[in-house]
Amino acid sequence: MTAGGLMRLGRIDTADGPRWVRETADGLIPLSDPFVAFAEGRLPSAEGDAVDGAMIAPVDPVVIVGIAQNGPEHVSPVQAWLKSPRTVTGSGAEVVMRRDAGAQVAEGEIAVVIGRPTPGLTVHNAHEYVLGVTAVNDLSSPDRAAFDPRNFESKSGEGYTPLGPWIDTEVGIDDVSLEVEVDGRLVAETGSRQLPMSIRECLAYVAAWSPLGPGDVVMTGAPHSQAPVEPGQTVTVRVAGIELVTAFV
Repeated sequence: MTAGGLMRLGRIDTADGPRWVRETADGLIPLSDPFVAFAEGRLPSAEGDAVDGAMIAPVDPVVIVGIAQNGPEHVSPVQAWLKSPRTVTGSGAEVVMRRDAGAQVAEGEIAVVIGRPTPGLTVHNAHEYVLGVTAVNDLSSPDRAAFDPRNFESKSGEGYTPLGPWIDTEVGIDDVSLEVEVDGRLVAETGSRQLPMSIRECLAYVAAWSPLGPGDVVMTGAPHSQAPVEPGQTVTVRVAGIELVTAFV
């Protein structure tokens, strides 16, 4: 990743709109646009002293791609599918679960944030197109799959894509840890090495069929990181130490 050295960046809500920040020991330091900096092969520059504000989802993607059948023991080929960007919400949000769609499942996944347009992306150079990784909770109503093989009904509820809160620009894409907790109880401890199709291969597969651009997100699959959830429970997805918390009501 050409953004090496930045570590964690995110966004806060301000009176003037979303603002990029970097996590430091001295607080949240405002930054210039990291995608502009990424395209120029440099780090975003600091823009003043530490600021305060509520964390929001780290990006507003134009495209969210999910990778299906990318878990151990799947026998069908890996496939990509699209999820509405309007389902994105930030860490700490409350999500109202649909009562008319059957069982509800949280799926902790490693999300890749694309840093620049993907023409030319291959398995070997995929890291050069990645701004960083973050946590995502790909909420699902799997009972709808019998009627909805394209995942539209099962994954399109309001708030069904909790994302963030930080983007880690240094962890890389080859060995990323993933944990899921429900009400503080660890229910999954896994990572990118347990994905049958690696993150590099996922990105190359998607880019070979459809262009991606800065801020787009690829959810790379759930390697035994699913958990049934009910109203009143809280799920924490931890990716490379980034904690994404969602409360269900």
